[in-house]
Amino acid sequence: MSEQSAHPHAARATGAGGDPGSYGLLVAGEWRAAAGGARAEIRSPYDGRTVGEVAVASAADAEAALAAAERGAAVWRRTPAHERFAILSRAAELADARADVLAATISAENGKPLAESLGEARRSGALIRLAAHEGTQLYGEGLPLDANPGTGLDKVGFTLRQPVGVVVAITPFNYPALLVLHKVAPALAAGNAVVLKPASATPLTALALASIFVEAGVPAGVISVLTGPGGELGDALVSDPRVRKVSFTGSTSVGERIASLAGVTKLSLELGASSPTLVLPGADIERAAAAIAAGGYVNAGQVCISVQRVIAHRDVEGDLLDALRPKVEAIRMGDPFADGTTLGPLIAEREAERVAASIARAVDDGATLLTGGERDGAFVSPAIVTGVDTHHAFAQEELFGPAVAVTSVDSFDAAIDAANGTAYGLAAGVFGGTLAEGVRAMREIDAGSVHLGWTPLWRADLMPYGGLKASGYGKEGVRSTVQEMTEVKTVVMHG
Repeated sequence: MSEQSAHPHAARATGAGGDPGSYGLLVAGEWRAAAGGARAEIRSPYDGRTVGEVAVASAADAEAALAAAERGAAVWRRTPAHERFAILSRAAELADARADVLAATISAENGKPLAESLGEARRSGALIRLAAHEGTQLYGEGLPLDANPGTGLDKVGFTLRQPVGVVVAITPFNYPALLVLHKVAPALAAGNAVVLKPASATPLTALALASIFVEAGVPAGVISVLTGPGGELGDALVSDPRVRKVSFTGSTSVGERIASLAGVTKLSLELGASSPTLVLPGADIERAAAAIAAGGYVNAGQVCISVQRVIAHRDVEGDLLDALRPKVEAIRMGDPFADGTTLGPLIAEREAERVAASIARAVDDGATLLTGGERDGAFVSPAIVTGVDTHHAFAQEELFGPAVAVTSVDSFDAAIDAANGTAYGLAAGVFGGTLAEGVRAMREIDAGSVHLGWTPLWRADLMPYGGLKASGYGKEGVRSTVQEMTEVKTVVMHG
């Protein structure tokens, strides 16, 4: 298979029993080699097998993609919304038909258990449909200009929404389908051209999704995919004045760099987190323990809204830990493709080393390792660490691994202070408490979403999603993303 003709959907992940795929860049509607000819192998974090091979883009490829995006944006913005809707609807049907293949690709390159990957892949078509619909609903509003002194009924004013133009989407490894689609699908639905830079660890899923949009009929240049490390490539993309919107999900440090480079460009930055779950008197302890056991360890804890911190009132802490420990110890590590596996490896062995070292430092500084925390290659056994001071780095810094820090508090006010006691503010959960405390929690916890009766690990694709403080700014969620990827124009007709 030549690089020029390589088609992402033709590849099969070795984890699913096929041969590694060979992928080019998608630029101007063609699959092509990188300008410098460089290529990279994509390896399974589970066993190191090669599951694919991709081109490594450079600044020259970024220039080609942006030039193509400018041309594509000019065509796509003039395409009626109903035609965009029809093309995206075809893409949704293809995503549904290929969900099993997408899931196998996700598990092969990301390492998450196949059951989790199937859940992600099977949401893809629905997410595209949501975006397709929202892209047809770009309402403006009438302006009551005569309410302004000096203006009579001789003028009519209203607003129009139009696409921003060229969007750069930079996505992480942890949800290689959904977090790509949360950026790409609304951008396309609203009439924009997109240059996608997926995580270098998990590009295969992004390429497979891009091929779906191309096959569905998205015009040349409207979607491009550049694979490779983000340093030089990311800087070239986000600093280019042709780019009118940058949507990034990743670390706070990289988000700060993007903000420093982007200039006068619209930004959506979904950054780091250390999400808390409060467990207060009156909580359904069994329900809380089950939710924490899921929310703290799904995707090996590599989720921005995972349960990193449990803030437990002393009156219920003992019962909570008694209920939580057996559930965590029942989590089964292993081959992502094996039946019964509920915890896969972290994305790389160096990440497992980092997480294990973070747990060890917390214990050395006085916390207690209740269970887990042992490293084997890229695996870390699911851990519960109790007695964690809320000011310790183990609670303050984003862990992105399969461990939960438990902090004890004596009052509701102390729980709120602990919840707000980090630089982050992405999401939070609350179990128990009185009605009055629930109202206070929703008002006083500084987080982009607050879940009463659940952990922060819950998201509907249509709801606004994004953080406060160092967790970033701007909202995703299909409707919100469409709004953020359009601009408002005011029109006044003078009589």
